[in-house]
Amino acid sequence: MSFLLLAVALLLLPSSAARRRLVGLERGPKPRWKRPKPNQPLAVLAGTALGALAGVGGAIAGALLAATVWRAYREIVEQRDHLKASTALADGLSAFAAELRSGAHPAKAAVGAAEDAEPPATEVLRAIAATSARGGDVEAALADFPDARHLARAWRLSAVHGVPLAEVLEAVRRDLDRRSAFARQVHARMAGPRAGAAVLAGLPLFGVMLGELGGARPLAVLTGTAPGQVLLVAGAVLICAGLRWSGRLTRQVIA
Repeated sequence: MSFLLLAVALLLLPSSAARRRLVGLERGPKPRWKRPKPNQPLAVLAGTALGALAGVGGAIAGALLAATVWRAYREIVEQRDHLKASTALADGLSAFAAELRSGAHPAKAAVGAAEDAEPPATEVLRAIAATSARGGDVEAALADFPDARHLARAWRLSAVHGVPLAEVLEAVRRDLDRRSAFARQVHARMAGPRAGAAVLAGLPLFGVMLGELGGARPLAVLTGTAPGQVLLVAGAVLICAGLRWSGRLTRQVIA
């Protein structure tokens, strides 16, 4: 009878392939393929190809304009991501401090706060939990996260001077909240100047269109003559310089 039961168990034992499928189901579906994000070389190449329709000068002008617009776009995205990261970290620190006040160990408190946090706060809290659990240097572990530099200093303050960690974290959270609120306010107020700079940058193109409608044929001069090609590149350089200068002014206000 025992041999019969053993034979049935061997028949019911899942194969290695079945075990791999079961593990895959437990881990959840594999992430779908994501379309790669465009980068600056592709943007410059596209601008060059479009500008090449207007000659060599047009290709150079298109490359310059594409590089400038792409850089301005990336700066806006980086500012938005930084603001989002600061907000997520502030929320994570609030939960972390609450766990500490309830008497939890820093490692356990960080794990609990990381469960409901959003990136990059999740990675920061998990790094704190892993380092605290093995008694490592939390300040050194936080050095890998640019958005957590204030948290690293606060952790060092608590470790060196014996300040309660929950109070220090709460102070960092309040500081992040104030910085985020100020950044949102400045971004909203800078929307008008940015729009004005974009309109001023597009005025030369509007002038060329008006010239075409008036019969002056500026496009023929810009694309069909050597002086026109030089003027096309010079105009693109001036537009790019204006966009970079206005962007620098707005960044100084935000900083």
